[in-house]
Amino acid sequence: MSGPSAPGIQKRKGTCCRLWLWLLALALAACDAPSPTASDPHDPPTMDFKSPPARITTVRPSGAFAAGNALSMTAVLKPLDSAPVKEVRLDATHKIIEIAPGVKFAGWTFGDQVPGPTIRARVGDKIRFTMTNRSDESVPGVRVTTAPMMHSMDFHAAMVSPQDKYRSIAPGQTIEFEFTLNYPGVFMYHCGTPMVLEHIASGMYGAVIVEPRAGFPTRVDREYVIIQSEFYARPDPDKRKVDGVPLYVLDRDRLRAAQPTHTVFNGVHNGMVKQPLPAKAGERVRLHVLNVGPSKTSSFHVVGTIFDRVWIDGNPGNQLGGMQTVLLGSSGSATVEFVIPQDGSYMMVDHHFANASQGAIGLISTGKADVAELEHHNLSASATPTEPEAALGKLHFESKCVACHSVGQGRKMGPDMAGVSKRRTEDWLTRWLRSPERMLETDADAKAMLKEYNNLPMPNQNLSAAEIRQFIRYFKWVDAQPAGSLSAGGAGH
Repeated sequence: MSGPSAPGIQKRKGTCCRLWLWLLALALAACDAPSPTASDPHDPPTMDFKSPPARITTVRPSGAFAAGNALSMTAVLKPLDSAPVKEVRLDATHKIIEIAPGVKFAGWTFGDQVPGPTIRARVGDKIRFTMTNRSDESVPGVRVTTAPMMHSMDFHAAMVSPQDKYRSIAPGQTIEFEFTLNYPGVFMYHCGTPMVLEHIASGMYGAVIVEPRAGFPTRVDREYVIIQSEFYARPDPDKRKVDGVPLYVLDRDRLRAAQPTHTVFNGVHNGMVKQPLPAKAGERVRLHVLNVGPSKTSSFHVVGTIFDRVWIDGNPGNQLGGMQTVLLGSSGSATVEFVIPQDGSYMMVDHHFANASQGAIGLISTGKADVAELEHHNLSASATPTEPEAALGKLHFESKCVACHSVGQGRKMGPDMAGVSKRRTEDWLTRWLRSPERMLETDADAKAMLKEYNNLPMPNQNLSAAEIRQFIRYFKWVDAQPAGSLSAGGAGH
């Protein structure tokens, strides 16, 4: 009786063994795989896309331009309102805003402020939104500086039909619509009426902070909203004035070329330098950071600490850690957390320093002593240079020099600039501002100053001839002020 050879039997046994192992591996993988019935928060059946059609009426309110318990009006983020339905009103207005000291700009707003109020909610909450186009309203003061026009609202946090919800409405009209929040994150809202670029650059933007359904996974002591944006300003061709100073309007040529005149946090040049955000040593701080652009990228950084948690777009599912800087494109966002390690002043800055030099800086401070130190000069609030060159010099100083120098508040990392135009000649100051590194090679006074200030050389700021001239005009203006006007007891400005 014949039968299979021994090698043939071994071959079949090996094949069966491999097949058995392969089937076992598939079975184990199936055990580890999610059940087909497991809940996926991003599957359409788990999300709410139902939203009734938007309603447009001619109802014109007479009350506040912004209303709702879910709104935060400043950088301080209010606690979450527990109501599952958030009633939010943000009306469109035209008004004068001050984007820098003495720079009165013809802005367009949501809720009558720039940025618009921040909306805070949670995944699963419903936003019931109302907006009236009040750009045609005549109210006391110089407010309406641009002809009334169409406006709309575009919520990046919503999943709705844009043709229905984001329609432009005419002055005097009101639009109402609602939607459910399906994703956590830090989302931009803005006017979507053409030209969208002009509407955002004029101030029509804000943030929606959406918490995860179960809340954030960490506990913090402080929570703030930081919104970076650009302004493109030029003096009004009609030479209108506001409170005795020139009115500024949108520079459409610079806007299309993406060449901003100001880049700011929370709508104001150096606003959070003059009024730092408070914190204490050892506290954990959470910042919700949004770069609305409309055209530039932000490299957000806090000097003196490290982001131990970074949630890209504000979603805890997108976590990074141990980061020094967060890169944010236009409409990009992140929620960052860090610890304040010691008492001190911690500078928030766009590390793209061309933007920082235009005003994208702010401060987190640990106490009253720090606040006094941050008041880099103490002229009265009305003591702003009226001469254009000196006013520009003041603006440059507050953008580029506040971290290292004061005016009338004593030495910091560098000398107090009060009296500098009397201590140094204009020629010396010009050469120093143009090329400090060359001066340190040849000038005895520059070398002595370097030694006096712990061998910390002043960096070359690459100033233009016009900027150098403006700096010197500002220093001369400061030194011409009456005795005592730079004293610590004055009103910070």
